[in-house]
Amino acid sequence: MNTTTPFWEPDWKRIQAPLLALRRQLASFPSPPLRIMKVSQLDAELLDDELFETMKEQLWSAFSLFKPTFKEKFKPELVLALNLIMYKFSVYDMGATYGSQLQNLTYRNERKHSGGLQSTATDAPLTQTQKVAYGAITIGGQYVLERLNRIISAQGWSELPEDNIKKKVWNALQKAGSAFRILSLVNFLAFLYAGKYRTVLERVLSMRLVYANRNSNRQASFEFLNRQMVWHAFTEFLMFLMPLINISKIKRNAKRIFLPAALMSSNELSELPPHICAICHENNTATTTPGVVTSTVIHNPYTTNCGHIYCYYCIKTKMMIDDEWCCLRCGNKVEAIARHIDVAEDKAETGHTEESAQ
Repeated sequence: MNTTTPFWEPDWKRIQAPLLALRRQLASFPSPPLRIMKVSQLDAELLDDELFETMKEQLWSAFSLFKPTFKEKFKPELVLALNLIMYKFSVYDMGATYGSQLQNLTYRNERKHSGGLQSTATDAPLTQTQKVAYGAITIGGQYVLERLNRIISAQGWSELPEDNIKKKVWNALQKAGSAFRILSLVNFLAFLYAGKYRTVLERVLSMRLVYANRNSNRQASFEFLNRQMVWHAFTEFLMFLMPLINISKIKRNAKRIFLPAALMSSNELSELPPHICAICHENNTATTTPGVVTSTVIHNPYTTNCGHIYCYYCIKTKMMIDDEWCCLRCGNKVEAIARHIDVAEDKAETGHTEESAQ
């Protein structure tokens, strides 16, 4: 049996100490910063919100047969239960929300990656303390604030005297809310610069979103965005075009083409009494509100060239909108109008007769 040692073994043993020292020095060197796309992190938050709203709609539909007061009374508790269930099966079990998983993101314990360990291949998972604290503050804190706001609104803490303890608590809560909003704004600006922590709580607990699989490329589909842009442009074009289209003129021309003249001239408006304005009657029939009666008696009468009487405002408006407007009673085109003075002449003749008799 050959027991000769390899020629390289002495040299290998001799350089072990320098290699160990070199490894320790490399660990202290700063590694390249880990860059996570900010848009992916924000998209994950939006997806979580959309999913929660969808689940909440399903929850409300399940309680649709209950009394409305039941849902309103226990709404904070129902939202709390839904949040806890979703949190249990997402962050607590999987280490990431559903939206983050769709964006190929997961949480890691950033405390384990300080110094030169930012870009290490293996990400440290969240600790039990981080998971419990994150869920307790985000879900439990939201529930406590919702219940507290209901109590404050019901008891009117904001309207109490300044020396009342409840008023002081309300003022303190208002100041705390303003301070938290300012802090959130500063944190968001820092996120836009560095791209590490979306919220203040994630920064405090050192919970950072990183890529779950760094070898997979981000696949962004712009099909939905393109469809939305095309539909938005199309609706804007329709909104611009609709005021330019005279719908009543198109309907009238279509009736002239497809309906016989006898049917055009015979309609229910032609049977109205002479003292009723056909335009007022048509508008009143189309837009009548239950319990509200609108007068259709002719005011300030004007006669058309076809001999029918309308209100001045009604007939003048129709002629200004449509220069080929047709009379509602006979269907003939209205070309001119004149003030109707038959009633005034009858009164004048009656007064003259009475003076002659005296």
